Parts: sequence; C-alpha cells; structure tokens
Amino acid sequence: MNILITLSMTEAQKMELERMDPCAEYHYTKYKSVTREQVQAANIVIGNVPPEYIAASANLKWLQLNSAGTDGYCKPGVLAEGTLLTNASGAYGLAIGEFMVGLTFALKKNTARYIRNQFNHIWHYEGGVSTIAGSTVLVIGLGDIGMEYAKRMQALGSHVIGVKRRRSEKPPFVDELYYEEDVDSLLQRADIVALTMPAYDKTIGFMREERLKKMKETAILINVGRGSLIDTQDLYRALKENWIAGAGIDVITPEPLPSDHPMWDLENLILTPHVSGGYSVPETLERIVGIALENRRRLAAGEPLKNRIDFQTGYRL
Repeated sequence: MNILITLSMTEAQKMELERMDPCAEYHYTKYKSVTREQVQAANIVIGNVPPEYIAASANLKWLQLNSAGTDGYCKPGVLAEGTLLTNASGAYGLAIGEFMVGLTFALKKNTARYIRNQFNHIWHYEGGVSTIAGSTVLVIGLGDIGMEYAKRMQALGSHVIGVKRRRSEKPPFVDELYYEEDVDSLLQRADIVALTMPAYDKTIGFMREERLKKMKETAILINVGRGSLIDTQDLYRALKENWIAGAGIDVITPEPLPSDHPMWDLENLILTPHVSGGYSVPETLERIVGIALENRRRLAAGEPLKNRIDFQTGYRL
C-alpha cells in the first residue's frame, strides 16, 4: 500500500496514521512539492494534489481532500471510475462562520470606510448604519459553513432564511427553510445575502445581474463559497451603480485579482484574498486531520467513509 500525504500533520498524528497499517509505505510532502510520479504511484492520497497529476490513475483508490471545495476533482477524466473522493466538510465552519460575521459587522457599521479614512487622515461621519438585530439574513447553502453563520446570526437577533439543495427538516437555527428554486422570490426580502455554496455547473454565475437587481438597494452581499458564483463584472456594476449597498467578498474570479482592476477602488466593497478558511485558525487543521484519520480507520475497517462526494454536484452524498 502506497500512501501519499500532503496534509500537514504532527509527529503524533503521523504515528496514529501509520499504526493503522504498519506495512504500508508513507510519503509526506507538501502540495507545492508533490510530483506527478508520486501521485500516480499512490493508492491513497490524504490532502489536495493538482487534479491534472491524477489523470485517472488506476492505482488510486481513495482521495481525501483537505478542502471542503471539490473544484477540479469531479471533472471527467480526473478520477478513475470507482475511486473514492471525500472532502473536509465540517472542518471550516468555525473559522469561516466567524469571518462572515466580521464582514457583516464591518459592512453594516461602515467600519471599512472609517479604516480607509483613518489611513487618509480624514475625520468624517459616514452616515447612518443599520442593525444586525431585526435584519433578515438569507443564507444560500446550508452546509457546515452556512449553518455556522446562520447560528451566529440568529443568536444576534436576525431572522434567518436558509436555502438548501435537498429537501429536509428545518434546522432549529433557521427561521424559514426553502430550496434553490425559491431564491428569486427570497432575494427581495433579505437585508444580508450570504453565499456558501460550492462551485459546479448549476452554481456558476448563480448571482447574475438579474438576481443582483432583485436585491434591496440597502442590502449587502457576502460570498465565501467560490468566486465563480458571481460574475465579477456584474458585481462591479452592482456596487458602482448602487444596485446594492455593499459586499464582503473572500473569493473572486480571477484570483488573484489584477492590481489594476477597478474593483479595488470601490468604497462599498471589502475584498479579502481567499483567507477565511485555510489554517489561520489552528482548530481548522486539527479538524481536517481528525476527519482524515477517522476515514482512514473506516477504510481499514470496511466501513462507509464520511464526506463521500457526489461527482455530479460536488456536494456530499
């Protein structure tokens, strides 16, 4: 058994992994250092690798991603038929959920404008602000990240509307539950629209011009899903022409955004360089490693793996 690990692990975590199969070969490397030859030789890969290195490898039986997103791995020809794909959903909710709350407050309270004024030595009142309590929050995508944000916003006194892809019972932290086909009628109700969806064929361009114009002029938009969910030019126009009040964007197309792009100069935009997840919060990496180790144990025991991915949607099964 050849096991390739690109996920950062402590020595204790490596020992725990290797105890599950002492006879296997273990190869530890980093994403930026991994080679096509290493990926092609592996039976198990724990951690992300460049999708093009996989090339439907006949050796690979299971790929455990360290990301919640599955972009690039579900495309035809990447993973051979029968290869198991699992993600790290459940690890990022804490960090990204709190980051989204921070963006929400910064936009609703004009904090970003005051920070800009500080650097420019400007003492200026930026006008009235709105409250979080009593606002209506539309969370599109109720996976781990969307749920964590919804919980926090409800606790702050917001009325939370959740949108899911699949039918299910309403979670307690959501006041109303709807489905993707209902989005158009919900946008005009929301003071805050939050996108936490993965990217696949049906979600690319999800918030196009038509939908941006259905939002309230006083509403804000937050995107921590994928940049492809919103057309960048449409978003620029929405903010420049005040279709909406503001946006907090941690993901955008393209990444990185060119330094001469006009988006940088928008005063009603907070743009961060895809940092809401990652390992900035130590607990995130601990959770990812925990998911990987549990799935390795399950694989050895012949049990179903957690976070199995549906190749048609990029969502968990």
